Amino acid sequence: MVLIAGAGPVGLCAANVLADAGVPVRVLEAEPSLPENLRASTFQPPTLDMLARLGATQRLIEMGRVAPLLQYRDRAGWVAELDFGVIGEETGHPYRVQCEQYRLNQVLAERLATKARIEFGCQVTDVRQDAASVTVLVNGTRQIKADWVIGADGGRSRVREALGIALEGFTWPERFLVASTPFDFAAATPGLCDVAYFADPEEWFFLLRVPGVWRAMFPVPEEEKDEAALSDESVQRRLRRVHPSPSQYEVRHRTLYSVHQRVAQSYRKGRCFLAGDAAHLNNPLGGMGMNGGIHDAFNLAEKLAAVIAGRAAEDELDRYERQRRPVALEYVNTITIANKRNLEAKDPEEHQRWKALMTRTAADPRLAREYMLRTSMIASLQKYACA
Repeated sequence: MVLIAGAGPVGLCAANVLADAGVPVRVLEAEPSLPENLRASTFQPPTLDMLARLGATQRLIEMGRVAPLLQYRDRAGWVAELDFGVIGEETGHPYRVQCEQYRLNQVLAERLATKARIEFGCQVTDVRQDAASVTVLVNGTRQIKADWVIGADGGRSRVREALGIALEGFTWPERFLVASTPFDFAAATPGLCDVAYFADPEEWFFLLRVPGVWRAMFPVPEEEKDEAALSDESVQRRLRRVHPSPSQYEVRHRTLYSVHQRVAQSYRKGRCFLAGDAAHLNNPLGGMGMNGGIHDAFNLAEKLAAVIAGRAAEDELDRYERQRRPVALEYVNTITIANKRNLEAKDPEEHQRWKALMTRTAADPRLAREYMLRTSMIASLQKYACA
């Protein structure tokens, strides 16, 4: 039996892949029910290809928005637009889908209902293992024995903590503020597409459209207090810098969170594995965090299923870390850090060099294709496939 800690998109993807292969699975979720908080909302092309195997992609398309374009802009009116269509030969889904991740969780949990158990209110508090099995302590009292454990229990993973695996890296001094509003930024900004990054040395921002609302993201400097950043005055001021609406913006949701660039020292310890945010954290500029976690889930679950069925030797499981950890270290971290630095660049010459590069990239089919392979995460999957 495989025990999975965490009923988020990563844990539920892994559970579905394993259950489809006939592997007994139990999923433990610390929350009393599937959370419906607004977190990640971007599904990249290769992620959609993977989720199509579970019948989930069409459901996401129906519930979300198909976003075939990506834009970089500044407040002076410059626009560089890239089209996912240039990578159409590499994917069955040459676009992003913008849909809240909790909707995917609901689809995957519904699909899993007849195949495996999801147990809510079950916090993993300790993990002990020997050469043949793993014993998990739940809520400090109950013990569950399994053959393998996957820690998909988020950035504050208790599985990772119990295994003594360090989460190496750093936390940015500023935080990110996200505000959701039904205001139609597309009507107010000619040519605006559903995914747009606005560079500004004073205060960059990012606009992303999901059904019913636009989500706007802003940096919050270290010295600004949480209460002040979340106040109506702060949110209205920032939204008016996006577009100077004469009336108050309707704000349906707001949140402030710390931003990390961290990767677990190891993705495996004995019969236990880490995946998703339990294994790696990055800033959201690029929409790579949840997607990388789903890629982890498919990679690991397929390998575990093959080993359990006797189709592969146990050392096949070592390839999981070799294939997935470099993606977080060398690929996702590099791209998301560069995205942030390009948007916030204060040196005018540096900003102009980046604008010229993006303008040239958008105009050149070869450069655009290479760029979109990287930003869609297809390149990372191809690069490490044989590791």
